[in-house]
Amino acid sequence: MKTVITYGTFDLFHVGHLNLLRRAKELGDYLIVAVSSDEFNLGKNKVCKIKDTDRMKIVEAIKYVDKVIPETSWEQKIEDVKKYNVDVFVMGDDWKGKFDFLKDYCEVVYLPRTEGISTTQLKGELKG
Repeated sequence: MKTVITYGTFDLFHVGHLNLLRRAKELGDYLIVAVSSDEFNLGKNKVCKIKDTDRMKIVEAIKYVDKVIPETSWEQKIEDVKKYNVDVFVMGDDWKGKFDFLKDYCEVVYLPRTEGISTTQLKGELKG
């Protein structure tokens, strides 16, 4: 069995998020998704419109996702890769190169973002 992991905030869930999860699942048999906690996001100066427990429930309901865990720190990625015997770490290509240190533990794949949609864009449009 090939295990894949990805991380994200998944605020204002949209088709770009869905595409990332679908493509991540295509890289293996079992997909783990770490959803950034509200507290972790505050440390990144990010305030979500949807609270972390609800974001985790939304992601958990996606058919491509096998397990959801909370992301509480930058440092947990190596621990998660080891703990869950991860074969492939996946992130959007806007993070290209930022997680190459994980190549010592697993394959690292940066997937292209979905054109024309982002949470930042949606938040801007909602402000109107």
